[in-house]
Amino acid sequence: MSLLQQRLSHTFTRFVESEKASGIVLICCTVASLVLANSSLGASYMSVWHRSIGGLSLEHWINDGLMTIFFLLIGLELERELYSGELAEVKNALLPMCAAIGGMIVPALIHLGINGGTPTQAGVGIPMATDIAFALGVLAILGNRVPASLKVFVVAFAIMDDLGAVVVIAAFYTTHLSLWHLAGAVGVWILLALLNRVFRVMSLVPYLLGDLLLWWLMLQSGVHATIAGVALAFAIPFSAKAEDEASPSHRLEQFLHKPVAFIILPIFALANTGIAVSADWLNNLTSPNSVGVIAGLTLGKPVGVIVLCAVAVGSGLCRLPSDLTWREIAGAGILGGIGFTMSIFIANLAFPGDPSTTNASKLAILVASLIAGTAGFLWLRFVGNSSEMNGPTSREDVKRSGQSPKRDRVSL
Repeated sequence: MSLLQQRLSHTFTRFVESEKASGIVLICCTVASLVLANSSLGASYMSVWHRSIGGLSLEHWINDGLMTIFFLLIGLELERELYSGELAEVKNALLPMCAAIGGMIVPALIHLGINGGTPTQAGVGIPMATDIAFALGVLAILGNRVPASLKVFVVAFAIMDDLGAVVVIAAFYTTHLSLWHLAGAVGVWILLALLNRVFRVMSLVPYLLGDLLLWWLMLQSGVHATIAGVALAFAIPFSAKAEDEASPSHRLEQFLHKPVAFIILPIFALANTGIAVSADWLNNLTSPNSVGVIAGLTLGKPVGVIVLCAVAVGSGLCRLPSDLTWREIAGAGILGGIGFTMSIFIANLAFPGDPSTTNASKLAILVASLIAGTAGFLWLRFVGNSSEMNGPTSREDVKRSGQSPKRDRVSL
């Protein structure tokens, strides 16, 4: 196993910079939404999101339409990591893969153990998610107090976590299934894949137009329409050269980063975190569903990440990176408890006809994410801080330090 090099790729550096800024914007939008929802303008503010447009509410258009672009970006990032990034080699992918699996299974089991056999067991998928923007935001605040390989590890397992959430949404939150529409969606995807693999069409236009039809067919099929975004990502031509700007996939990914970070996710936060905190808010937080969500995110995440990683390393399946300690892996697991975007998204799907339970779930997600973010920061700052002098982690840092930049890619 090669040692972690000082220099991260340009793509990864831009990704981190975008995500940490997005986290700040998301926090501001969440606070603004909560304040407005609990002010004298609360009723008017909430009515905006429930206004009908074309037969669907504005909130529905945001969650099923606009968020498809977010899922498209997730798919493009996953594709890049699988083909030319940190997940391209099995030895690099195994440890974050184990972290992601453990970080999904244990929180789900905790929630199911508390809510099994009750109407709220549908919320089992809520604590399985990790919000990459906020997690990287905390790491960005810590700066070089944490090694660059920890940031790569968090990104890798958070992306896999997102993929797991996509699978959970497709498998368990499908209300009805129209096989004809689903077959049509599969047919459209095959045609798009043929444009790529056989005819080598490099223009993005036919793929984006095809995705509109794919999205409509997915919406009609009953499978959540946002899955169309992930599906499209794997139909768009991709170059194995990570920094090849001629690749349509690379161009689209770079184009989408800022709109997703600074427009789509903030709008999603405004539309979905307007929670009216009632007088019985404490009872809502102590309900079985809320306890399952909070315990799953704050306890289940770190336990799942640490235990499965320890089993994988102990069995010889993979090795711990030379510059990481178990304390830092534990810190990454704690940060994994920041659910936010994906958890809120799943909460909307879990209780579609029960707004009170949905709002209680969102409040629990916000509380758990705040606890996880604060605890993760403090842990890595005072307990897991074994590498404050890690040296530069980007090209700019290398230049400022006067050292010679390394040419090798990051390797876990």
